[in-house]
Formats: sequence, structure tokens, C-alpha cells
Amino acid sequence: MEPPGHIEVDVVIPTAGRRSLDPLLAALAPQRETLGRIVVVEDEGLGPAAARNRGWRASAAEWVAFLDDDVVPEADWADKLVEDLAGLAVRVAASQGRVSVPLPKGRPPTDWERDVAGLERATWITADLACRRAALESVGGFDERFRGPYREDTDLAMRMLGAGWQIVHGRRTCEHPVPQAPSWVSVRRQRGNADDVLMRAVHGRHWRRWGRAPRGRLRRHLLTATAALGAGAALVAGRRRISCALAAAWLGLSGELALSRIAPGPRDRAEVGRVLATSTLLPLAASAWWAWGWLRLPLLLARGGPGGEGAPPPPRRPQAVLLDRDGTLLFDVPYNGDPEKVVPMPGARRALEGLRSAGLPLAVISNQSGVRRGVLDAEQVEAVNRRAEELLGPVGPWLFCPHGPSDGCECRKPEPGLVLRAADRLGVSPDRCAVIGDVAADVQAAQAAGAAAVLVPTARTEEEDVRRAPLSVPSIELAIERLIGGRP
Repeated sequence: MEPPGHIEVDVVIPTAGRRSLDPLLAALAPQRETLGRIVVVEDEGLGPAAARNRGWRASAAEWVAFLDDDVVPEADWADKLVEDLAGLAVRVAASQGRVSVPLPKGRPPTDWERDVAGLERATWITADLACRRAALESVGGFDERFRGPYREDTDLAMRMLGAGWQIVHGRRTCEHPVPQAPSWVSVRRQRGNADDVLMRAVHGRHWRRWGRAPRGRLRRHLLTATAALGAGAALVAGRRRISCALAAAWLGLSGELALSRIAPGPRDRAEVGRVLATSTLLPLAASAWWAWGWLRLPLLLARGGPGGEGAPPPPRRPQAVLLDRDGTLLFDVPYNGDPEKVVPMPGARRALEGLRSAGLPLAVISNQSGVRRGVLDAEQVEAVNRRAEELLGPVGPWLFCPHGPSDGCECRKPEPGLVLRAADRLGVSPDRCAVIGDVAADVQAAQAAGAAAVLVPTARTEEEDVRRAPLSVPSIELAIERLIGGRP
């Protein structure tokens, strides 16, 4: 950890001149003594990424806190910001603040309100993101090819993490009120599909997994738009029967989209009418922006993205090592509840002996969704863990998440909960832990907790995941050698 002391932090606020800027500045005014400069940068039509770049490059502070112009920091936001940044390891590039979206009480939220509330679950957003200047310089800042919001932040985080930096979550909170929006806002927001094309080109086809972004409905939108356009083309060609069939498919898919948006909402006349109207156009808009993204892609790639020099300091020797179970310590037997089927991975016992000889405390962190699915129970998981320890020697606490992928829990990898719990059990700060695993979720859980990560690929590991891991080695024994040989 760096020694605590005065934290030099400036605040950068890109703005398009919205009225929401005034409440933000009013909330920051009583907190000015804790902060450095507050830099407000006009968007000027170039997008928030360009405005943020001008802002942080005009600052000389060690840390730059980015705020969107439509958030309202809590009264002690500046004090908590300094607490979040104090003592962070030198490899930590950024601290992500928490965003709270107040929703109306007494009725279900509308489609638009639920969309804004999704900011609370976003992994990386620049609504409140404090970045270390050295990290911004090392990756060249924001990619100004992203003119719209919501992708430039994910792109920045992915480039930082890919370069070996770490991103942690802080305790400070900003409120993000639900703004008034025109009835067609959901159609306008489909322009983000064009930026998704650039994300795929820059970060690969698995960018959503590594960018922690929901998949969305683009495939269904493309199918819906194809049915609508096909119905029109068939009608012009005089193929009325084909046209009617395609029109029925278009209406059916549009109706399914509308129902999925109406069902969780208030279902009043205004909301139903608005959703029905936009659901017929939304797939067409999404498909058109997606096509535009591919058309402009060669020009954007020719421009090139941000460049930077330098890398984070080399990792320190960890104070604790956390290991995935299936595929890392044991051969992966899906939903295994039978101790007789436990077989250690090659080299696992020797690697653990090396860690024990080095005096490093250990823990195992494992997703066990079979419990949630009813395929096995917690007692069977623990029986397998006991058998593994008989074969591998003492490992330490065995922690597992019993939830499924759709449960939204904070302990299922790639969420950081298991890493944080294991670090707490071992009495070690998460940023002084190292996580060894065989899939992207293990690496992402470590990154989300601020821990170091080592990927040991197996046959089920995607090639792109190997490329994106900050450190990938062919065996668990080599992983241990790299960790033990780190600087103290």
C-alpha cells in the first residue's frame, strides 16, 4: 500500500449544457476544500470521450475524478472519494463510484426508468470514475472514436485491465435522477449499436463478456427488421402470400418485444401506447445503426485508436493465493457431487506444496451453480472438497457460490464477492491477493476485487480469453513460480 496522506484530485465534468449541471455544481460547492480544481468541459459536438480527454490533460493532479453532468454527489462524496483513493496500490488505475437511481414509489417503473436504473448495475461507468493520471497516460486516455455515451467507459476499462492495471470499487455514491425524456428516446438510443461494431473490431467477438456488458437483443432486432423489410419487398414483387407471412412474423416479434417491455411496468394507457409505438420502430433503428457501424468501421480503424506508453509497476509478491477448484485444482467433472470422481490436475499438489513452503495462506473459491439447479446439494460439494484436500493436502477455507447465472448475486464469479470473502477470512487486503483460475470469470473476479490474476488455460478456455488475461501461463506450477518470484 502507498502511505496515506494528502490526495491530490481534480474533478472533470463533460457537459452538453444540460440543466442538470447546476444541481451537480451546487452539490460540489460545499466540498471544494477537499477537492482540487473542478474543470467543466463543453462537449462541442465531439462526444464525452473527447471532452474528458481535454479535461484530464488540462489537469496536473495525480488523480482525476470524472463525473457526468446529470449526477448529484452525496453530501460527503468528496471525503469518501479521498478515503477510497487513500492507500490504493500503485497498480490500481481507477476507483469506480456507486450510482443510485431513485425510482418512484407506489408503482412499477416505466421502461425508460428501468433503463436508467440499469446504471446501478453497470460494472464500469464514467458517471463517477476516479482515474490515476499515470494510468490514463499509459493507455492514451479515452478513445474519441466513440462519439456517444456508454461504450467509451467500457473501452477504457478493458484497455486498462488488458495492460495489467487494476480497477476497484469505492464506497462513495452519486445519485442519478431519472431525466425527462421524449417518447421516442428508446429508438434514439439504438445508435449505440454502431459503437458496438467498433467494440467488436477493437476488443474481439467476446468483448461483451470481458466488458461485462449485457448481450441485448440485437439478433432478434435483426430478425425482426429482416421480416419487415422482406414483407415490403415481397409485396412490391407481387408475392402477397409470402408478404403476409413475413408481415405476421414482424408483428409477432414486435409484439413479443412490446410485451417484454410492458409486463414489468405500470401498464397505464400512456406507457402501453408509447411502448407499442416504439417497439415497431426500435428493431429497424437498431439494425440501421448496426449496418451504419459496419459501413463506417474501415474509416474509424484507419484513424487508429489512442496510443500510450508505459505500463503499471510490476506486481508485488502476494500475501495470499486464491485458487479456482474445477479446472484448476481438480479435473472438471460437471456438477460433481461424488468424492470418488475427484482427480487432481497435473502438478496441482506440487504447486500447493510450493505455496505452503513459501508460507502463503491459501483459499479455494468456486462457482457451484449445481446447488441452485438442484443437481447436487451443499453437503455433496463439501464432501468433494474434503476428498480434494485428502489428495492435495491442506488448502485453507473452501468457499463456494451456490447461485445460478441469473440470480444476480455478488459472490458468483465474475463478481468479486468470493475474492473479497476469502481475503477477509485470510486477513489480507484483496489487492495483496492473487487469483489462479482457468476461465475468464476467474480473471474478472480478481480484477473486480483489485486482486492480481493468473490464467492457467485448459481445453475449455477460449483463445481470446488467453489473449486478454493480464498473465497467462501453461501450468499451475509455472503460475506459482511467477507469483513467488514477484517483488516483495
